[in-house]
Amino acid sequence: MTGRQVAFLALRLANLSLLVLFPVAWFAPLIRAGILPFFALDEISVITGLQSLWEADVFLALLVTVFALFAPYLKTIGLALIHFHLLERRVLPVLQVMGKLAMADVFLIALYIILSRSAGLGRIETAWGLYLFSFCVIASVLIGWITEKKCRENDQIC
Repeated sequence: MTGRQVAFLALRLANLSLLVLFPVAWFAPLIRAGILPFFALDEISVITGLQSLWEADVFLALLVTVFALFAPYLKTIGLALIHFHLLERRVLPVLQVMGKLAMADVFLIALYIILSRSAGLGRIETAWGLYLFSFCVIASVLIGWITEKKCRENDQIC
């Protein structure tokens, strides 16, 4: 195998690993929150947050569902289809926008943490799922960027 083939295989594997890592990140605890500092903290994940949001505000829940679940996962599937020559590279700009929508979700979570801490409404701690979800989104953006760059160079990816 040449160096280029190894790099291409690594890019494919990195993208395919996101198909497993995204669902893990959705169920992993993003934050631990509690109303009073002396009581146990409840763990909040993307899924449990969405469940609560669907009960409170359907429009916002739909928006966050698109940002947190559908956009990054569909982008990952789209990139895999491009890597395996099952989808044309013309869709790359659309896939890149989908990846950026997921970044908006990470921003909203961070904003929620900052606002809650500054309001003094109890205790909030970040959990490992926030870092995993952020890693997945950033990795997806980088994989998309590398794929787009290689497609412009007419490399074997496209």
